Amino acid sequence: MAIRKACVIGAGVMGSGIAAQIANAGIPVLLLDIVPKEGNDRSAIARGAIDKLLKADPAPLMSRAAARLITPGNTEDDLDQLGDVDWIVEAVIERLDIKQALYQKLEGKRQQGSILSSNTSTIPLSTLMQGLPESIQADFCITHFFNPPRYMRLLEIVGGPKTRPEVLRDIADFGDRMLGKCIVRAKDTPGFVGNRIGVFWMQAAVTAALDLGLTIEEADAIMGRPIGAPKTGLFALLDLVGLDLMPHVDKSMAGLLQPDDPYMKIRRDWPLLQKMIADGYTGRKGKGGFYRLNTAGGGKVKESIDLKTGAYAPSDRARLDSADAAKGGLKVLVTHKDKGGQYAWKVLSGLLAYAASLVPEIADDVVAIDQGMKSGYNWKRGPFEMIDQMGAAWFAEKLTAENLPVPAFLETAARAGGFYKVEGGQIHHLKPDGSYTPLLRPTGVLLLSDIKLGSKPIMRNGSASLWDIGDGVACLEFHSKMNALDPDSLALVKQAVDHVAKKMRALVIHNEGENFSVGANIGLALFAANIAMWPMIDDMIATGQSAYKAVKFAPFPVVGAPSGMALGGGCEILLHCAAIQAHAETYMGLVEVGVGLIPGWGGCKEMLLRWQPGARDPKGPMPPVAQAFEAISLAKIAKSAHEAKELRFLRADDAVTMNRDRLLYDAKQKALKLLEAGYQPPAPQELRLPGPTGRVALNLAVEGFALQGKALPHDVTVSDALAEVLSGGKTDFTETVTEDQISKLEKKAFMSLLRTGPTLARMEHMLTTGKPLRN
Repeated sequence: MAIRKACVIGAGVMGSGIAAQIANAGIPVLLLDIVPKEGNDRSAIARGAIDKLLKADPAPLMSRAAARLITPGNTEDDLDQLGDVDWIVEAVIERLDIKQALYQKLEGKRQQGSILSSNTSTIPLSTLMQGLPESIQADFCITHFFNPPRYMRLLEIVGGPKTRPEVLRDIADFGDRMLGKCIVRAKDTPGFVGNRIGVFWMQAAVTAALDLGLTIEEADAIMGRPIGAPKTGLFALLDLVGLDLMPHVDKSMAGLLQPDDPYMKIRRDWPLLQKMIADGYTGRKGKGGFYRLNTAGGGKVKESIDLKTGAYAPSDRARLDSADAAKGGLKVLVTHKDKGGQYAWKVLSGLLAYAASLVPEIADDVVAIDQGMKSGYNWKRGPFEMIDQMGAAWFAEKLTAENLPVPAFLETAARAGGFYKVEGGQIHHLKPDGSYTPLLRPTGVLLLSDIKLGSKPIMRNGSASLWDIGDGVACLEFHSKMNALDPDSLALVKQAVDHVAKKMRALVIHNEGENFSVGANIGLALFAANIAMWPMIDDMIATGQSAYKAVKFAPFPVVGAPSGMALGGGCEILLHCAAIQAHAETYMGLVEVGVGLIPGWGGCKEMLLRWQPGARDPKGPMPPVAQAFEAISLAKIAKSAHEAKELRFLRADDAVTMNRDRLLYDAKQKALKLLEAGYQPPAPQELRLPGPTGRVALNLAVEGFALQGKALPHDVTVSDALAEVLSGGKTDFTETVTEDQISKLEKKAFMSLLRTGPTLARMEHMLTTGKPLRN
């Protein structure tokens, strides 16, 4: 069944977040909750939830327009609207009686064959279905989202013995393609996959920190990036989640697990946690948690709690040699002699062995568990990938040497050589019977990491590579730190265009880094400026303009396929592509003014061209100029691909992919379709720009902001340089300006600003602190 309309019942944080993500996919969704006891608006709870979605940060909605797809209602007046709903998601309070009563109430209201699912994470499906008619059981499954539903990729799907196979197939397909989720088929066991292992990790990490006498800073220094977990670490993560949630999760897990489960052996009462919760220290949503911000006396001092005494003191960065040594890998970390290394081993030895003992109890294979932890807890590696990094045989031997239990599956992996291996350019994973089976990607998934297993790059340097992804299509990959663009990146852009023009058919610009590109390498530019290497910088600007021009006018289609941040020069190269296939979570913007510069690689020119068709006043050139000026001078960043269309960083006909794993495949297909349609490069355009009169008008607006204190002195200087470029220099609307002429103005303004002290100060401050300097 195709899902064309949905309904979410329960307008709390999770329910409204699920509704928002369904709306983000362009699907109409009803959001229902109970009728409030007071007031005349019987749908006030759902309506209020939608209002909160529009104000929340980070935003659950990818655009304000998506909110219009959510219709508020209530469970007394609006169940008759379920007649054309294909999927109903229950996200009400975790009480069995309330959930079952709701399911019974829905019978006769929902259309025959519609899917009914619960977002529960604590009540087994078998318990939910006890005593309910088979008509419900056949259409029922669990769809467990992780919070926040927009940003967390994991969607666990659990079916029961009577669930129709079509239900699981349709929900998995919708969750994958439309909601952008990593689908994990979990079994009906406590905590499913993510929380079964994740809750064990948190409990083990807390108890080990207490036993070994670590401060919370020391624990976070190890249980963060060194093990491949989010940089927040453990205790900061608990503050974010909410300390008051921990006892409920622990109680739920303990109530469902067998007495001999390893989790039962590590859980314990923690009086300090109980006192913190009672005193209102529930984390970020309360007065603080393991960390707090002390504002006494008008200051802001970050403090942390002493795990033994419960007293707060100024937080100090942990200094552990093991945390630095972890760059050499997990094996180096867990064998380090300091207390950080001991801590890492105590946690990971139990955690990874526990994970190995749970196959096939909680999921059929190691892939599902590794994907669950990476997409549900943002781990860099799943537990079985961690074991393989250390060496399965080494890990098993170390457990044995310390008289710790070695699960049978781990022994199998130790004999076989690991849980994963690569054969014939393809990943294979180990099954409990000792055999390996290929890791099969779903149709429509193409990963650059898979291509790399069986091929070598066509060309490569330290910052970029060119790969053959089949059917005559090449993929240009940036791979410098944060994919910042430097002379090597730009050189390979030009070489890639030349190569494809001679030997291939199309080009996709894509990478699998956390961010597409954060823009030009300003550290390199600052170094060159500080030693007055102006010719080098001038050449870098000219090279970038030339490379991006080659992309725009290539005799074949160039398709940009970004995900994550595409800022500054990273945004500019996309503006020059023939088409863009963007991941929904793409954050685009021209942010150069933050470091006292303007876009120098064609960003000003392309934004002028993007706004020409949408000029509000066709009689004059100012509206397009003003629109481009506003976007660049305010360093606007689109917080989704949908917002990028509104800001015209993306065209109206550029496409959006919800699931990042499908992005490269979709971009390749777009390139092939452009070829089939007889692609021809665009012709250079000429613009009519206002010249000095337009520059004056733009500057008047900036000066007004300066008088109000909203723009500082160097903001005025940078804005004036930008106004000079966007207004076309010494021209007027009776003349035309070419693209190359605007590029020359860009380069001149860029070089002029780079010679100013305030710009250099902004650049240095950004590199040092990661934050813009206001000067």
